[in-house]
Amino acid sequence: MKARVLLPLLLAAACSTPQPRYLVGEAYSLGGVWSYPREDFTLVETGLATRQAGPGWNTPTANGEAWSSSRALAAHRTLQLPAVVTVTNLENGSSLTLRVNDRGPVNPGRVIGLSDRAADLLGIPPGGAAQVRVAVDGDRSRALGEGVLGRPPEAIAIEAAPRAAVASESLAPPPGARDAGQRSVAVPVTASAAPVAASAPAQVVLPETVTPGMPNPGRIFVEAGILSRADAAQRLAARIPGARVEAFGPRRDQRYRVRVGPFSTAAQADATLERTLAAGVSGARILVD
Repeated sequence: MKARVLLPLLLAAACSTPQPRYLVGEAYSLGGVWSYPREDFTLVETGLATRQAGPGWNTPTANGEAWSSSRALAAHRTLQLPAVVTVTNLENGSSLTLRVNDRGPVNPGRVIGLSDRAADLLGIPPGGAAQVRVAVDGDRSRALGEGVLGRPPEAIAIEAAPRAAVASESLAPPPGARDAGQRSVAVPVTASAAPVAASAPAQVVLPETVTPGMPNPGRIFVEAGILSRADAAQRLAARIPGARVEAFGPRRDQRYRVRVGPFSTAAQADATLERTLAAGVSGARILVD
């Protein structure tokens, strides 16, 4: 009798779960900072990585996929979802290619949020932060997006996976912010490129292969912004204690970055970032150089 009651409930829950979809999305606020998602298949950035707290059971990620702390997954504030990135731990040289399928991390001083499995593979301890380099794999990210949209991705294995994951905090965009756009949902595909039922979404599985390398740690900075005019950069620096202006690029197209640091610890950079954001410099971030 109990089984007869449970089965309809389970089927109803499965049918009500959102399906994986390709997502760019509109501006949103997370951790007190606004982010503006956009397509970017060439992004390379440095910063600090953290562990991404997992969601409750059967809770979808930002693009409706499954999150699992036991799989190598990641969250990013602005990349199209899903995406494929290679994360390199600059402190020990280890690199791992993984799938990004959620928004985050909540801490604006972290460039990427990693599942427990990904963090373990990269040698990042619980509760810690590590200097990382994040590079988008453009070809595989495009193929992955095509697969979610219903066209078979090239040379990427796919498996059926259970649904479970994360929802991100989302508020109305500030004045002037535009919706970055969102694509429609399509039927996923299997490894043989044959369409499957909408109730059995597909998940791309990347091999959890760690590539060793030489450690190459850098220096931690808080960067308040990059401007095209020296006078504007000086005005911005005047608002931030300890900030300086650095010119870079060819003389005919010189640009100016405003930075504070370097810092010897992530905690020092976090404190400076918090003060900089509180001063109204919303584009400030922590990076490694």
